[in-house]
Amino acid sequence: MVEQPTIDPMHQFLVQKIWQGPVFQMGGVSVDMSITNSVASMIAGGLLLMAFFLLTARGQIVPNRAQALAEGVYNIVDKVLVTPIIGHHGRPYIPYLFTLFCVILVLNLMGVLLAVGSLGGLTLTFTVTSQLAITATLAVLTFFSVFILGFVKHGPKFLGLFAPSGMPLPLLVFMVPIEMISYFVRPVTLAMRLFGNMLGGHVVMALFGAFVVALGLAALSGGLSTLLIVPSALSFAMIVALTGLELVVALLQAFVFTALATVYLNEVVNFGHGH
Repeated sequence: MVEQPTIDPMHQFLVQKIWQGPVFQMGGVSVDMSITNSVASMIAGGLLLMAFFLLTARGQIVPNRAQALAEGVYNIVDKVLVTPIIGHHGRPYIPYLFTLFCVILVLNLMGVLLAVGSLGGLTLTFTVTSQLAITATLAVLTFFSVFILGFVKHGPKFLGLFAPSGMPLPLLVFMVPIEMISYFVRPVTLAMRLFGNMLGGHVVMALFGAFVVALGLAALSGGLSTLLIVPSALSFAMIVALTGLELVVALLQAFVFTALATVYLNEVVNFGHGH
């Protein structure tokens, strides 16, 4: 009798130590410097990004294919997002937005392209952006950077963002709290959107992967069980289709996160006027 594997689609999201580092106390808080699969994936993603731009950033007048690819990624942020949304005043902020887009895109793609490692219970990859702690960190960092920039550029006048101009005073009593809630909920929506899309997609892929293995092993038992090879093959076809879809989602979610960050930044850069 062929032993059936345990189906656990959430196992791929467990944070596990892969190297025990030093642990020390800082202000009464225990700080563990161990390397987990999450940290290792982020380090690998950072190294991949550095290697990519070291190999492609040639500055040639007539770019080769690698340089053209790098310039294409840059133009997504520059020509598609910053220039149309913010205008020429947004150019100083392109480095941050470009870094944000590249980091999210690489971490998303790593989670998708290496997700086949979760089939059969292997742990060859870790989808960093499926962790709410990571997406929340990116969202909070982006939100409060923009919020602080608003006060640096405009001072107390920036609070006028919560009080629509021309609004009668009695209505302001209701509108200001509503505007503040809708404004400060932005990091929550930023974090949850990226986290939810990456988590959901990988759970579905893991489930179909488990079906492929379980049904394939059952088909090896012989007899009528051999017919189970058909749904096993169909499940494998679904994995191929879902992988293609997840690649699109990986790019789309990086784009959406950066686009929303650009929109929030536009409210600060062009505060009180258009561009």
